[in-house]
Amino acid sequence: MFVAMNRFKVHPEKESAFKSRWLDRDVLLKTAPGFLMIQFMRGETRPDYIAYASQAVWASREAYEAWRQSDIFQTAHKGMGQGEVLTLEKREFSGYEVLRTVSGQEEAA
Repeated sequence: MFVAMNRFKVHPEKESAFKSRWLDRDVLLKTAPGFLMIQFMRGETRPDYIAYASQAVWASREAYEAWRQSDIFQTAHKGMGQGEVLTLEKREFSGYEVLRTVSGQEEAA
């Protein structure tokens, strides 16, 4: 498995618009081969920003890279960076190969 993470520092006064960009759009990603799941998360509130992150889980790094080169990716990210700036700086990306997964006894809500 491969996990693709993005971290964002969102201007507090732009939080509503930022959340809408993530929560109100169609998730084309779910049709990509090798895509397993995505989570959108809100973190701590700092004096000058609110931390947000996304975590997408893929069957493999190769599946993730294929999606990045796909028409689905191009469609989903059309016009990216052309709207109002909602973050303090560019997103921070990190990719991780999953070495071990331990599941609990309960399902997540």
